[in-house]
Amino acid sequence: MDKVVVTGGAGFIGSHLVDALVADGYEVHIIDDLSAGKKENVNQNAILHIKDIRNADALGPIFSGAQYVFHLAALPRVQYSIEHPRHTNDVNLSGTLNVLTAAKEAGVKRVLFAASSAAYGDQKTSPHREDMLPEPKSPYGLQKLMGEQYCAFFSKHYGLPTVSLRFFNVYGTRMSSDGAYVLVLANFLKLRKQGKPLTITGDGGQVRDFVHVSDVIRALLLAAQSERVGQGEVINIGIGKNCSIAHLAKVIGGPVVYLPARYEPRETLADISKAKELLGWEPRVSIEEGLKELL
Repeated sequence: MDKVVVTGGAGFIGSHLVDALVADGYEVHIIDDLSAGKKENVNQNAILHIKDIRNADALGPIFSGAQYVFHLAALPRVQYSIEHPRHTNDVNLSGTLNVLTAAKEAGVKRVLFAASSAAYGDQKTSPHREDMLPEPKSPYGLQKLMGEQYCAFFSKHYGLPTVSLRFFNVYGTRMSSDGAYVLVLANFLKLRKQGKPLTITGDGGQVRDFVHVSDVIRALLLAAQSERVGQGEVINIGIGKNCSIAHLAKVIGGPVVYLPARYEPRETLADISKAKELLGWEPRVSIEEGLKELL
């Protein structure tokens, strides 16, 4: 069996990816410090290494012999990164540099990097295209943008094939309302289950491009295999449609309370033409179908 490594493989997106890789017959090694990931998410046929990507020396032996490395480990909390830029930089940027260095030294066939639409920040026009000038509004968005640039640098100067997928707002089963991937949708579902009012920051007019985790996993697998990528490309992964936070609250139902606005982009909307062209990928799950599954 071909060996692959998934950093953050005990987390929300990572555990779904591990399940898919195991089903495809890969020998899957997970690197996760369990700060956000959960042991109960780990596929019993995968090998879990409880390690921190900030520990560069720990990565080499695990990467040895791997064909692909899927780098999903991160601290993706926007507000937390504003309050703790040094901590998030250590994980999101220094950790990514450790992963790329270890992959280069191990002769890995390709690195797939989980980038973020947070790199766009507020744009004057939409949808967001990969050739737009990034305007990150948080250290997290900046760190993910620099991670993309590190990937492209390693491809150009060291010959390490890389691809960066800019995830928009990923949702689905196993998403957490407590850990790193705190989405408004996860919080709404938690509050509804508890019988509490749904909390909306600002006026609820913020719009987001929500993409189902199953579509994200297909994109990652296609990016690993596609012969048209591997030179540090950046590719949007969204559905190309968005909906407002207020509309989400209405669909989920129940009373709503409003909180003061927070520092965040007003809109996310992906142009997915590049994903269609280079990966042959299109989303299959609409937000209506995905919400029905979760509810």
